[in-house]
Amino acid sequence: MSLVVDASGRNLRSVSTELKEAIAKEPVVIQGATHLHGLVAGFKDGEVTIQGNSGDYLGVLNDGATIRVTGNAGRYLADNMTRGTIIIEEDAGYGVGQYCYGGTILVHGNAGDFTAVMNKGATIIVEGNVGAEVATYMLAGDLIIVGDAGENLGNFLIRGNIYIGGNWASLGHNTLLEEMTQADLAKLRDHFDRLGIEADTKTFKKIVRLSEKPFYCAKKPVQIENSRTTGIPHNELKEALHATN
Repeated sequence: MSLVVDASGRNLRSVSTELKEAIAKEPVVIQGATHLHGLVAGFKDGEVTIQGNSGDYLGVLNDGATIRVTGNAGRYLADNMTRGTIIIEEDAGYGVGQYCYGGTILVHGNAGDFTAVMNKGATIIVEGNVGAEVATYMLAGDLIIVGDAGENLGNFLIRGNIYIGGNWASLGHNTLLEEMTQADLAKLRDHFDRLGIEADTKTFKKIVRLSEKPFYCAKKPVQIENSRTTGIPHNELKEALHATN
């Protein structure tokens, strides 16, 4: 049995106060929370289900809670998460899993641009498609995309692994296609079986870094025939990246 928190017409402070008291006793269901940004932030344990859609910054700094959204999630889902699990039944917006140190994020639908940017150790799984600039500056962890990806996938990848079952519009700088190993296939199969994802591991490709020094040894990404295009990063992004170096 779960306690129900009705967030309709209420501000974040009042809902969070009630949530903290309720979650210590049993799992919590939150209703009417679409308008709230920053909900379930920094929790170390507990189970929370949000019925319907959630706002932006859901589960930021999550440190052990299990959070489920039955609808769509807004932008910056799980920003800076360290532990725990967040599951989105439908789609998620821009910036899923930015700066995460650990934990697991599962989006059953699609995820927006800049998913997994500077991921530092989380496992991020998207059952649908992802947008552009996904896994830019990724530092560690795994990004698993069952569907397709937009432009500049893995741009300036530093460490970590990208697994993709579909195609991409283009790969970013410092990316390399690497042969899938039996350990890679077993890892994907374990995730898919545990999370109820229907996907053929044999269709997946693995993308890793090309150089240990991506900012000093910029090379054209390695493309393969089944990618949709062979473009290079946007001029705007190139100028921004050069300005920081």
